[in-house]
Amino acid sequence: MPANAQQLTFFREWIKHPLQMASILPSGRPLARMMVSAMPAQASCVIELGAGTGVITEALLRHGVSPAQLLVLEMNATLHGILRRRFPQAQVLCADARHVNELAQRTGVLAPEGADAILSSLGLLAMPPSLQHDIVAAAFAVLRPGGVFVQYTYGWRSPLDKQVQEQLGLRCTRVGMVWRNLPPAHVYVYARDDQ
Repeated sequence: MPANAQQLTFFREWIKHPLQMASILPSGRPLARMMVSAMPAQASCVIELGAGTGVITEALLRHGVSPAQLLVLEMNATLHGILRRRFPQAQVLCADARHVNELAQRTGVLAPEGADAILSSLGLLAMPPSLQHDIVAAAFAVLRPGGVFVQYTYGWRSPLDKQVQEQLGLRCTRVGMVWRNLPPAHVYVYARDDQ
């Protein structure tokens, strides 16, 4: 599917489900590159949350992540269908990110020590703290020691509620801003405080 058609499909899905979609347009390639560069060196087992039309998925595969060690979750059924067609070798599931731990275990994608990184395009900033907590806690339950949760936001601050961050014992590092994304986006990395 050409990029313009993907953008149009994404926009149509935003019109149908504005509270479910974090943006009216899919992420751009510069943002995808910054997200991938924020992973630990040699990351091989990766999970993507809220993959949309697959811009970040494509960047992960180009980076060298094996489709056999990539789990992609997308809750929107239409976008899930696009992802399945674009990335038939990867595990692409139509599922809620709150269940990432069980899904990763069930699919067999996980390395024994856990995932190296989780890249998220979810609209955390628009979520209530309780939902943020559920998603991020499930994500860290599946990450290996030293693994990271990479998140972007269109807001001007960390998208993860400060109290949720403290409850989960996480530290936050701002990686940078991608001006060449529409709209411009900040990228953050969350890691366990004790590692």
